[in-house]
Amino acid sequence: MGLFGSFLKPKLFRSSELVGIADDALQLALQASEDAHPNEYMGQLRGQDARTVGLDREGTVITDVLLAPGTKTNPTSAEFNPSYMPNDLNSIGSVHSHPNGVLRPSDADLATFSRGRVHIIVGAPYGRSDWRAFDSEGKPTDLDVVSVDVPDEQFFDFTQADIDRELR
Repeated sequence: MGLFGSFLKPKLFRSSELVGIADDALQLALQASEDAHPNEYMGQLRGQDARTVGLDREGTVITDVLLAPGTKTNPTSAEFNPSYMPNDLNSIGSVHSHPNGVLRPSDADLATFSRGRVHIIVGAPYGRSDWRAFDSEGKPTDLDVVSVDVPDEQFFDFTQADIDRELR
């Protein structure tokens, strides 16, 4: 498989069970939310097969938090254009902050929750327990924090020569 094929290969048979969120991914979401305060933070959640991060079980682990490109934020909302988000088969939901500390989805939040399986709201003061997960309908859902080793994907670690070789 070529350079780009390995990144674009869909995981059509990935288990639908959501195992949890990697501790590092949760810490990144908490820190990004705190850094954005008093404005909201918004990001995309990506997952990997649990076996690729060292767990001996089927399912998906949230391993990455990506900034939503072009996000406009203020203390009461975060807006982004969904067409700016990467077309990513590993995308499984969203994360955003509520600087007021309220860990419940607003009506505006619920309108966006249909685009993914899990959505995390992080609230001030952004400590280890200042977050909640919700399903696509806005119902609270349990999401375990798991300690895993997330491999570096090196997605953009290629040269023009690598691209030229792939295109031949």
